[in-house]
Amino acid sequence: MRSRFPGRLLIAAGALLSLLIHAFGRRKPAIPRRILVLHHLLLGDTIMLTPLVKKLRTRFPGARIVMTCPVAFAGLFATRPYGLEVIPFDERNVRTILDVWRQPRFDLTVIPAENRLSLLARAIGSRWIVAFDGDRPAYKSWFVDELRPFPVSPMAWGDLVCMLVDGPAPESYRPSEWMAPPATAPELPSEPYCVVHLGASSVLRLWNPDRWVSIIDALERRGLAVILSAGPKERHLIEQVDPAQARTWFAGTLSLESLWHVLVRARLLVCLDTGVAHLGRVVGVPEVLIFGPGSAQLFGGGEFWRNMPDRKVFVPDFPCRNENLIFRRQVPWAGHCGRPFGKCLDPLCMKAVTVNAVLGAIEASLDDDRARSDERRSDNPDA
Repeated sequence: MRSRFPGRLLIAAGALLSLLIHAFGRRKPAIPRRILVLHHLLLGDTIMLTPLVKKLRTRFPGARIVMTCPVAFAGLFATRPYGLEVIPFDERNVRTILDVWRQPRFDLTVIPAENRLSLLARAIGSRWIVAFDGDRPAYKSWFVDELRPFPVSPMAWGDLVCMLVDGPAPESYRPSEWMAPPATAPELPSEPYCVVHLGASSVLRLWNPDRWVSIIDALERRGLAVILSAGPKERHLIEQVDPAQARTWFAGTLSLESLWHVLVRARLLVCLDTGVAHLGRVVGVPEVLIFGPGSAQLFGGGEFWRNMPDRKVFVPDFPCRNENLIFRRQVPWAGHCGRPFGKCLDPLCMKAVTVNAVLGAIEASLDDDRARSDERRSDNPDA
């Protein structure tokens, strides 16, 4: 594993130099011309920044808006939604740090999550840095010019990050705002199909294989082909539910761009609380999402995504879903648990999600999709 030390040393030296040069007269720009959204987040968290990007574009239509993004996700932004430019970024890769450094000086840098990146923002000479208060340890926020508080009432993460920018909330998302990235779709079933994604970023979010088998059997009885999906190191999850390899499946063999093209043709995505769920929301595929440790309120879409067809399955107010940390900030209403495996050996919140609850959500989602199709046909009888 590559070390962050060389990059951090470079950033610290640059920050100190910038502090000497730009220590005085820092002033928030009224109309920033160059804006940076600075982060290094997982897939789902990255996609959930979309409302922030749209709000920035609405507020500052003539600005150049740039966002750092983990290298593996950059291709999703190839069509530049909202005119966004993406810079592939990895804190362990000095070359990508230098790519950020070479950019013209930014008037405004918005840091939605980890305030440690304010050091990089200062190193590259950002004129004004905005982030949320409460990150720990406190020294991570020393270079932030404007610290904003977290809200005191429940919100979705995508809506929440918009509070870093003044002005009204952005209008709700429409799939036409984010065009599909160029990619080649793999060979797909000729009949209607659904995608069942078995993987998750934590083993504590995984669901029992026998329950997945019940879901898959029910979908096939509905006349739908099933495509099984998982991440690069999760092939075993698929083998547990389809040992005979009787179905189409992809275990980390697709790029995210290709997965987009698989999802956009699907009747339904059944998925755990993980990054693929958020990709499905961008694509606009109807979804059934299973939440365990994660908060369905915090990570379930919110106002910006309210028109996207999804149904969430979870047990409300589960007693041990009480860690309530959001990027190291204590937020009493979060209803979220990010404990690692060593601190939770038995994820009861996932065991509490029943097959019948998921099947009920699937039936309702397919019925909703049929009703939408009927409505489209009635509006356009010649289609």
